[in-house]
Amino acid sequence: MRIPTEPIGSIPRPGELIQGHHDFAAGNIDAETLRDLTDQAVGDTVRRFEATGSPVVSDGEQAKPSFLTYPVSGIADLAPDGLVVPFSDGHTRQLPRLTSGPFRYTGHAVDHLRAALARTSVPVKQAVIAPSALSLLYPPDGIDGYSRERFLADLLDEAEADIRACLDGGAHSVQLDFTEARLSLKLDPSKGVLHDLIAVNNQVLDRFSARERTRIGVHTCPGGDWDSTHSADVDYAELLPDLFTLRAGAFYVGLAGEPDRRRVLGVIRDALPEDRRLFVGVIDPIDPVVETPEQVRDRVLEAAEFIPAEALGTCDDCGFAPFADDTSTSRETAFAKIAARVEGTRLAGEVLGR
Repeated sequence: MRIPTEPIGSIPRPGELIQGHHDFAAGNIDAETLRDLTDQAVGDTVRRFEATGSPVVSDGEQAKPSFLTYPVSGIADLAPDGLVVPFSDGHTRQLPRLTSGPFRYTGHAVDHLRAALARTSVPVKQAVIAPSALSLLYPPDGIDGYSRERFLADLLDEAEADIRACLDGGAHSVQLDFTEARLSLKLDPSKGVLHDLIAVNNQVLDRFSARERTRIGVHTCPGGDWDSTHSADVDYAELLPDLFTLRAGAFYVGLAGEPDRRRVLGVIRDALPEDRRLFVGVIDPIDPVVETPEQVRDRVLEAAEFIPAEALGTCDDCGFAPFADDTSTSRETAFAKIAARVEGTRLAGEVLGR
């Protein structure tokens, strides 16, 4: 029995590329040199993905400054003092704040897709930021002459175009990164913010046909940055039933790092709609220890006790370096973990197919 397995997103950037960004910011190299370093990193990433035997690959987000802000990188009408996201080790990340409209993307996921497709014949998955996350760029006190309603209309158009270009451009699947979902319950336990975020995403998903939505999935996890999370202390049971109201064809749920996976799997079993595929996280990017294929196999078999095997897939819990400056995990470790996921998923498929 073949169980599908897919990566989630980012791969740690090579040291040369990280240094290249520093050199470019300091004016020591030009844009063409930085592009060359990025192209080399994408090529190396795709080759390493192929070497793991992965049936689906990606560009590893090598060209993105972060998984979140790639669509708005370089926009002039942004201020740096937006929403602050605290992580469990004490460090923070801060979103930018929109200062004027109209809102338009300056970077598009299809460009990253094309870069990977040009280097492989293996199916390519493309991650995009969920429009819900970008909705947080709009300030609570509003923008003179640019209403929140007008902003959301522009955002929905831009998000739809970003996703549709990837589907039309040959993506095997498109994944909406919705990592702020769990965090929203920490910021607002009443679930008002969560429901607003879900509504934004569903307004975009509703613009696609049922057939198109079978290739669109939503990813959730407790965040991952510098080996730290932002919302692992939030109970998944408070999130998942609401998350599964999203009208996507698949869900990618970080699970390997959960202290009680069986309890979470029980929640998933009771809440997952019958016609959706569930990719369970079987690799913990934060744990420096590389999982064995046998550990992965056993995690898949555990999940199969709760989820019908025909609706089951596997993934990593999160990207390995969602922000470009995160060097807490090496490329070697990331690909060793991916290889374990691929082989362990294959082993589980053999057991389930008997």
